[in-house]
Amino acid sequence: MAKITLEYDARNPIARKTLSYILSIGFSEVKPRKTGLEEAFEDIENGRVTRIYTPKNRKDGKA
Repeated sequence: MAKITLEYDARNPIARKTLSYILSIGFSEVKPRKTGLEEAFEDIENGRVTRIYTPKNRKDGKA
């Protein structure tokens, strides 16, 4: 599957209608983007992070 990135003016009604038409055909899908914070919480929930380092608990004392 190929990935296409579009840049368009979200206030343009013709661009919005065209994009909604393309999505309504059904051969494409929109995947919502996650923020870095959402990805971090997901990593913690899935066990991909075992220890969180902060300046207070680092052994070398560097920030």
